[in-house]
Amino acid sequence: MKEDFYDILGVSKSASESEIKKAYRKKAIQYHPDKNPGDKTAEENFKKAAEAYEVLGDSNKKAQYDQYGHAAFEGGNGFQGGGMNMDDIFSQFGDIFGGGGFGGFSGFGGGGQRRTKGSNLRIRVKLTLTEIAQGVDKKVKVKRKVQAPGVTYKTCPTCNGTGQMTRIANTILGRMQTATTCSSCSGAGQVIDKRPSNADSQGLTLSEETVSIKIPGGVEDGMQLKVSGKGNEAPGNGVSGDLIVLIEELPHDRLKREGNNLHFDLYISISEAVLGTSKEIETVNGGVRIKLDTGIQSGKILRLRGKGIPSLNGYGSGDLLVHINVWTPKTLDKSQRQFFEEMKSHENFRPAPEKNEKSFFDKVKDMFS
Repeated sequence: MKEDFYDILGVSKSASESEIKKAYRKKAIQYHPDKNPGDKTAEENFKKAAEAYEVLGDSNKKAQYDQYGHAAFEGGNGFQGGGMNMDDIFSQFGDIFGGGGFGGFSGFGGGGQRRTKGSNLRIRVKLTLTEIAQGVDKKVKVKRKVQAPGVTYKTCPTCNGTGQMTRIANTILGRMQTATTCSSCSGAGQVIDKRPSNADSQGLTLSEETVSIKIPGGVEDGMQLKVSGKGNEAPGNGVSGDLIVLIEELPHDRLKREGNNLHFDLYISISEAVLGTSKEIETVNGGVRIKLDTGIQSGKILRLRGKGIPSLNGYGSGDLLVHINVWTPKTLDKSQRQFFEEMKSHENFRPAPEKNEKSFFDKVKDMFS
């Protein structure tokens, strides 16, 4: 089982943003590869800390994690634990330590080269309710910038490959040193040496690629997933950006979603309500036949447990709530009208709700319990 992010950083769920950031910095310093050369365990702990901070350090991702657990970021839509790229860690979290605050460790300023990251791309993926319930692999075509064939880069002569410019100024407090991004290479540490005619000023060209996106069951409309490294590439030795996937849920003809529960309106005739019947009910996983008892009342709600949407964290599924609606005919022929005229005063046709019969408001309350 995957380790809890809060346990990895050694903080509680109520920890503030600054406390989480401080805890990550402490772990990163403790397990940094430059302090533990050749130590695979330290490197793995370093990656785990970065993965945990990538989620807990972002308020939106933290909220998803608190609600759904690790399932919110599975299926290629985020960090993958031991499979993380060290360059991704350095490029994404280098600034957390400030200018030179990490004492020259590679990737975190202070003498090591900072690797730039390409820009993210965003797409919208439309899913049916069945796809959301079962999970699905989607293949989408994405136009992304990649390094053009034949492009070469050389070390930036302005910053000597560090990506930063250091300036020393005399102030009333003494000599102050500041570091800024190199204006010549924009922090990449490299500039173009040879550029093909079809490449832009950064040595990149537009390419279309088919990307496979594994979408777990239980996602919701408006949720964002991430496919790491499938955004635009960065020039030189930078790392690729990410592909941000926005989920759009398509409406279903018969089923209405409410959280992980589904609602289905079933209309039956007066005859079916009186005599009882069986009906085929549509679900997200095929049809299911249910039995309706004789004398079933309009407004009754039947709960089919586990026939709703699966929980994103893998803890069971919601229910399918079948709402019974007895259809009253609007027109009658002579014989039908005569029959109902005769039944007006018959005791079997007089409303006589039982004491344990729930009111409409009680039924609504049960739906949300």
